[in-house]
Amino acid sequence: MTLDELNSLSADDLAKALLQCCSSSAWTNLMIQRRPFAGSEALFQSADEIWFALRESDWLEGFRRHPKIGEKSGSKWSSQEQAGMASAPSQLAVTMHELNAQYERKFGYIFIVCATGKSAGEMLDALTARVANSPEQEIQIAAAEQGKITKLRLEKLLAE
Repeated sequence: MTLDELNSLSADDLAKALLQCCSSSAWTNLMIQRRPFAGSEALFQSADEIWFALRESDWLEGFRRHPKIGEKSGSKWSSQEQAGMASAPSQLAVTMHELNAQYERKFGYIFIVCATGKSAGEMLDALTARVANSPEQEIQIAAAEQGKITKLRLEKLLAE
């Protein structure tokens, strides 16, 4: 879809498209209000500005629709993004599952990482390191990772 096509979508259709990129309803609504976007950089800048101005509860909503690293997803984008896990040895996958559960118990949300281009080992290393963070540190890191994911997905949306 071109930027002109994105700018001309109805509010409902734009919401559906944007929710594929980030599932925070507050982010989506504010993005709709911010259009038209003068260019792709304006789109990406708006996405970041809005995302980082949201409340933690809005970030958590944005995290909820993500599959856990290593889980199968119906989303074509999630499957592409987590391609590094497809060839993971079974023991690594088991360890990832166990650490995902530990992370979720500690922080109350799933481990969010921009997995594009990362191997299974790199994702496991990130999870291992981040599970030791304080809740205050981790929510900021997770939000930054969601910001990266959102930008990549907006790029994919414009490339379709």
